[in-house]
Amino acid sequence: MKSHQQGFRNILMRKVLKETGLGSVMVVLILCFIFLAVAASSFLYYVLLKELPSVAALKDYRPSIATRVYDDHNELIDEFFLEDRKIIRYEEIPKVVVQAFVSAEDARFFHHRGFDMQSISRAFFKNLAAGRIVQGGSTITQQVAKSMFLTPERTYIRKIREAVLAYKIDRYLTKEEILTLYLNQIYLGHGTYGIEAASQGYFGKSARQLTLPEASVLAGLPKAPSTYSPFFAKEKARQRQAYVLDRMLEDGYITQQQRDKTLAKPIHLRSVRPKDKVAAYFIENVRRYIQGKYGSDVLYKEGLEVYTTLDLSMQKYARDAVERGLQELDARQGFTSGRSQGALLCMDVKTGAIRAMVGGRDFSKSEFNRATQSRRQPGSAFKPLIYTAAFDKGMTPAMQFVDEPLTFQDNAGNVWEPKNFDEEFRGPTTLRYALVHSRNIITIRLLQEIGIDYAIAYASNMGITSPLGKNMSLALGTSEVTVQEMVRAFGVLANEGKKTTPFFIKKIVDRTGHTFEESQVKVEQVIDPRIAFMTTYVMQDVVEVGTGRGVKSIGRPVAGKTGTTDDVRDAWFIGYTPSLVTGVWVGFDQEQSLGKHEVGGRAAAPIWLYFMERALQDKPVEVFPIPPGIVFSRINPETGLPAKKSAGNAIYECFLEGTIPKNVAPVDAGKDQGDMKQESVDNASD
Repeated sequence: MKSHQQGFRNILMRKVLKETGLGSVMVVLILCFIFLAVAASSFLYYVLLKELPSVAALKDYRPSIATRVYDDHNELIDEFFLEDRKIIRYEEIPKVVVQAFVSAEDARFFHHRGFDMQSISRAFFKNLAAGRIVQGGSTITQQVAKSMFLTPERTYIRKIREAVLAYKIDRYLTKEEILTLYLNQIYLGHGTYGIEAASQGYFGKSARQLTLPEASVLAGLPKAPSTYSPFFAKEKARQRQAYVLDRMLEDGYITQQQRDKTLAKPIHLRSVRPKDKVAAYFIENVRRYIQGKYGSDVLYKEGLEVYTTLDLSMQKYARDAVERGLQELDARQGFTSGRSQGALLCMDVKTGAIRAMVGGRDFSKSEFNRATQSRRQPGSAFKPLIYTAAFDKGMTPAMQFVDEPLTFQDNAGNVWEPKNFDEEFRGPTTLRYALVHSRNIITIRLLQEIGIDYAIAYASNMGITSPLGKNMSLALGTSEVTVQEMVRAFGVLANEGKKTTPFFIKKIVDRTGHTFEESQVKVEQVIDPRIAFMTTYVMQDVVEVGTGRGVKSIGRPVAGKTGTTDDVRDAWFIGYTPSLVTGVWVGFDQEQSLGKHEVGGRAAAPIWLYFMERALQDKPVEVFPIPPGIVFSRINPETGLPAKKSAGNAIYECFLEGTIPKNVAPVDAGKDQGDMKQESVDNASD
C-alpha cells in the first residue's frame, strides 16, 4: 500500500515539475552548486595545500647549532651561534620535563592526531567574540609545523595550513619524535633555543638534571619568554609556574603535596652576569680562522666542536699579569688608568702550541690583536738573532770586538752615528758581555762582520717572516716584527735548534662526531743544536747579571732578552725555559714614549715574571740540555782568553769542540767578577 502511495507521489511530482518547468531549473542549480563546490575545493587545495612542504625532511632534523670551543683540557671556553641551541635526545630528557610541557601547552598531545578540534573550536569562538585573533589553540605538533615550515603571521589561512601540516607530521612521526623536535626547537628566551640551552642559561646545568621546580619554570616560558622571564619578571614567572603546576596536577602527573612544596621553594637561577671573556683575542683568532676557511654558515650553524691549545689557567695568569704590569706603568707615569694598549704570547717550546694570548688590554674597546697583528720595532730584543748567526759563522762568546765610535754615511750624505744606551764606550769587549749588557756598537760591528744578507736569511730561517730592512740599523732591531714572530724565533733557541709552527687549534669535529680537521705538530731542525745552546747559555746571564735581571727571582734556569726602541716607544722582554717561551710587548698604538726609564727591563719584564711565576708554579725545575760537541773552559771575562788556575775572576764559557782560544790571559788581566757584576748593574740599559 505504501509503495503504491510513494509511486503515485513521484509521478505527480514529475508531472507538476514538467508542467511548471521547475525540473530544468533545479537540475541546473544542483549542477552549479556541485561545480562551485568542486571549484572552491580545488582552489582551497591549490591555495592552502598544494604548496605545503614535505614533512620528510623532519627525519633529518638539522637545526642551527652553536659551535663550541674548548681549551687544552676540554673545558668549554666560548661559543659561536646565531641561535643558542644544544641538541638533546628524547631518552635523555627527564619525564617530569615532558609532563610539564605537555600539561602547559597541549594536555591531549598523546591522544589527538596533530590538531585538536576541541582546542580549535574553543579558540575560534573566543577570537570571534573578540573580533580578532587572541588565542591560537595550537597543539605541540602545530607549533612544530609553524616553527619548521611556516611564517609567524596570525591569520586563519595560516592556521589551516598549520593544522594540515600538523596532521601530516603526526602521521609521519612518532609522538616521541615530535616532542624531540619541539623541545630542541622552541625559543625559551634570552637567546636560548631548546631546553638544553635554556637549562644551562637559566640554571647552569644540563636539561638531564632538571627537577620539577625548574621544569615547571621552563614550561611556562613558550607562551611569552620575555614576559615570564624569571630573571626580569620574577612575580610573573612565579604565577606562570603555578599555572603549569596546576595543569600537571589536573592531568595527574603530580600530587597536591608536590605542587604546594614546589611553589614554596624559591627559584634558584644562575648569575646573569656576562660571561668572562678571559681569552677574547684567542677566541677571535679561532673565529676568524673557521669563518675564513669554512664560511659563516658552518661556523654559526653546524655545531662544531673546536678543541684548542689554550691552557685556561695560563690564560687567566696572562691576562692578570698584563693588567697588573700596565697599571703599575700607568701609576709610575701618571697616565690615565687604562691608557697604555700591552701584549703577551706564550708558546709550548716542543710543539708550537699557543698556551696563552693577550692581544690588548680590553677587547671590547679594540679587537686589534697586538700579539699577532701588530708589527713593532723589537729593539735590542732582536740582537740574539744576530749573535746566533755570528756563532754559526765560527765566532765564540769569548771573542772580542772594539766598542768605539762608529760613523755611517749614505749616498744622500745623511750621517748616522750610533751610540750605546749609556752613551759610553768601553773598548775591547767580549761578545758575551756585549749581548748580556746589550751594547749597541758591538752588535753593529758584528753585523758588519757577518753581512746583512746573511743575517736576514738567518733570521728568516728562525721564523721571522716580516720584511727586514737591509741596513746596519737592523742590528738594533729597527725592522718591525710581531710578538708571535719573536716568540717563534726564540723558541728555536729553547728547542735545541728546532723550529716549530705555532698553532692554536688541535682539531675540529662536526655534529656527527666526524673529525674533518686535525693539526699535526710541525718541527724542523733549522740550526745546529750546539749553536742554539751557545746563545741560550749566554742569555741566561742576561737574567743573572744583565738587563733582564729583574726576572731572576723566578728561581729557575731562564734565558731571555730585553728590548727598547728609540724614545722608549716600545718595551720588550722575550724569555724562555726548556718548555715555555713567552714574549711581552708594551707600548701605545699611536707610537709615543712610554715615559722616562720605561725600558724593557722595567716595563715589560715584570709582566713576563708575573705570568711565568704562576704558569710554572707546579712544574718541575728544568735545565737546558747540553748537546754533544759543547765543551766548557775557564776564561777571563774581560779578555775572553783562558784563565790561569790562580785567576779569581774566571768564568766558565761554552765552546764548540776545537774552538777554545789557545793564548792564556795574564793573572791580573781585567776586573774581578764582583766589579763586573756591579758595573752591569750600573750600566744596565734595556
